[in-house]
Amino acid sequence: MSKITIKHFKLLISLLLLATVVCAQPKYEVRAVWLTTIGGIDWPTSYAHDGMGIAAQKRQLADMLDRLKQVGVNTVMLQTRVRATTIYPSQLEPWDGCLSGKPGSSPGYDALQYAIDECHRRGMELHAWVVTIPIGKWNSYGCQLLRRRYPSMVIKIGEEGYMNPERSATADYLTNICEEIVSRYDIDGIHLDYIRYPETWRGAKSTSNITNIVRSISRKVRTYKPWVKLSCSPIGKFDDLARYSSKGWNARRQVAQDAQGWLREGLMDQLYPMMYFQGNNFYPFAIDWQEYSYGRTIVSGLGIYMLHPRERNWPLSEVERQMNVTRSLGIGHCYFRAKFLLDNVKGVYDFVKRFDRHPALVPPMTWAHNIAPTAPTTLTVAHSTQGDRLEWHGAEDRSDGPYLLYNVYASPEIPVDTEDPGNLVATRYLWQRLTIPHPQHARRLYYAVTTVDRYGNESSAIQERPQSSNMLLRQPLTPITQNPWRK
Repeated sequence: MSKITIKHFKLLISLLLLATVVCAQPKYEVRAVWLTTIGGIDWPTSYAHDGMGIAAQKRQLADMLDRLKQVGVNTVMLQTRVRATTIYPSQLEPWDGCLSGKPGSSPGYDALQYAIDECHRRGMELHAWVVTIPIGKWNSYGCQLLRRRYPSMVIKIGEEGYMNPERSATADYLTNICEEIVSRYDIDGIHLDYIRYPETWRGAKSTSNITNIVRSISRKVRTYKPWVKLSCSPIGKFDDLARYSSKGWNARRQVAQDAQGWLREGLMDQLYPMMYFQGNNFYPFAIDWQEYSYGRTIVSGLGIYMLHPRERNWPLSEVERQMNVTRSLGIGHCYFRAKFLLDNVKGVYDFVKRFDRHPALVPPMTWAHNIAPTAPTTLTVAHSTQGDRLEWHGAEDRSDGPYLLYNVYASPEIPVDTEDPGNLVATRYLWQRLTIPHPQHARRLYYAVTTVDRYGNESSAIQERPQSSNMLLRQPLTPITQNPWRK
């Protein structure tokens, strides 16, 4: 049984009393969203049968990403393996029907590759969300194909098909799925969903069986690309606490998810517990997740769908309080799911835009690699009435990643304070030149650029040198969110 100490109990009370106070925005924080593809309930909402259909799907996703960027989202969890089906051309499993309208049929393009490219152009991470154990209705297309090929690996519970977590073949198969994605795509993370026993499982459940699957996937991912983050979305309560009961629904004992143990063993880099609760079902368990994070990243899964009148009809103040408290604890936030955020249910999009008014960087994976890259070697800034044109030369890549990225800062003060997230105007930028348009009013800005490796380690900054001439006066800029990111 986990503990909530007297110290943390007092902290909980203090945080709840201060929950209406907006916390200072940190420079490093995961701000994520689950983007669901099953049935197209988030995306896509139309099928691709031809070039026009492909263009419509791409346009819709690009517009969604623009709007997510505008409210500070820096991590997109894209549902990639759906139910023994995929949204990319897999050698192991068939196409899901969400893209073409027909399971097994190609939509005519690689949706995963397109999403990766569009996220990276906006300075956002793309994590491939892999649904692991459930494989859909027993007679669904993906389930039928998988059970015909591997009958001993698939079980039926009610009308649903599942991969048997007690078969070693399941670990091998899911590892092969993740290997295919990691080896072929420049993703930033693998996100394991439903990596647990079905809640309707008959008989004993062993945490070692699930941990064996996680361990197998973790080893393979790190072999290929050690900078790719491995994460999962466990049940929102790890176990009963000394002062608070999980009320019969927790990760460790009900479904054999030893998620805190996976952090302790170094098998995972992030956890996104599904904390779709209120009050004492939320706050004490948030403290517990953070207390046992073992230096890794905890991101609270926020059930913003509960705001909808057809769900629990929560007041917006509940989500506001949860976000303030988790930020006070140093915990990030992930919205379930994209449609409810973008539909601005009860004003949640408007609130998030105010709450995350400055960009944030994803916390670096210092446990995997902690040597900062070298700063850019030169920075030139040309000021004109059309905008400020920045150009810099990249540094030697001292990381293990395939390429370097850049963060750009701007401020009316010199030197530019790169610890202030309010000065960020571009994050994880791919290129070495950038034009920033002028606002109408005049106040001069100075610039600084840092190098970022694939682990998120940031270099020292190269600062713009003050010039005595060509001094345009301008107001501070808001972060770049849309067209300047696109080629």
